[in-house]
Amino acid sequence: MNAAFWLARAGLCLAYVYSGLAKLIDFPAAIAEQQHFGLQPAALFAAATIAVQLGGSVLVLFARGRLAALGAAALAGFTMIATIIGHPFWTMSGIERFHNLNAFLEHAGLVGGFGLIALIALQSPAASESCTPAH
Repeated sequence: MNAAFWLARAGLCLAYVYSGLAKLIDFPAAIAEQQHFGLQPAALFAAATIAVQLGGSVLVLFARGRLAALGAAALAGFTMIATIIGHPFWTMSGIERFHNLNAFLEHAGLVGGFGLIALIALQSPAASESCTPAH
């Protein structure tokens, strides 16, 4: 059961680890992405994004208790903010609105998943340990 919980958390974190590493490897592209969304100073937002994506994922995957909950909460908060900035379906119409609404709702599901991870991690020491990979 421990391996199954860890694999579920890994599935939630996969896109964040990939994105964080891609931004770290190509920092100029990460800066350009922040500029595209009007975030200034772009380099600071790019660095913060990398830190949250990679740091939050490490905590969700390898920490227990409050630290795992902190990582999950950081990724949930980041996802909510990024989704509002990146998928403003309410300003669109037609197929563009349809695609952005779908992406918005999918990201809302990720937020819910991270919320569950945080709640499980905070339940009790036994619950936190049951979500940690076996050694």
